[in-house]
Amino acid sequence: MNNTLKCLVIIVVITLINCFQLNQLKISLKLRMSTESTPQPEFIGAKKFSQKDLNIKTVFSSEQISKILPHRYPFLLVDRVVEFEPGKRAVGIKAVTANEPQFTGHFPDRPIMPGVLMIEAMAQLGGIICLSPPINESKEPRLFFFTGVSGVRWKSPVTPGDSLVMEMSLVAFDERLGFATMTGKAYVGGRIAVSVEEFTFALARQ
Repeated sequence: MNNTLKCLVIIVVITLINCFQLNQLKISLKLRMSTESTPQPEFIGAKKFSQKDLNIKTVFSSEQISKILPHRYPFLLVDRVVEFEPGKRAVGIKAVTANEPQFTGHFPDRPIMPGVLMIEAMAQLGGIICLSPPINESKEPRLFFFTGVSGVRWKSPVTPGDSLVMEMSLVAFDERLGFATMTGKAYVGGRIAVSVEEFTFALARQ
């Protein structure tokens, strides 16, 4: 009787082990089939990635911008201008990199471009419009001063590796007083990062 009971126990244990192993095999096969059926993203490669800028024409290079704006490193915040309608509007790009000095303290563990620098970069793009013909026809060097800003809305953080694409539009210009009013927006990856309802500037001779 005891031997019969022992045999039954052994049979039950072996059956349970086999069932467990079978279930594990089924789960493994399901996971493998799921992985195999999931489409893997195509490897694009450097050449195709580099072609995203193929149709983007540079209107003002960094060197040309330095001849228009008085700013210099580390405070020149427009790398290139890719669209420009004289006296009306412009689109410029600021490439945000990790080696910029503000990221040493803002913030060490999570670098984020300060909002005031985003506004400054946009203001500099506005300065390119103001210091170029037909707004500035003078052959004498002129400066522009950022005199005010209102209606600022920050929508998303800008971090190292991002390209801040900015657009500034001239709303009004008082030639007699040298006052300009503008509006602007900036984007990262097609999403708006910051919008400004109104910038005001003053132009002055050096």
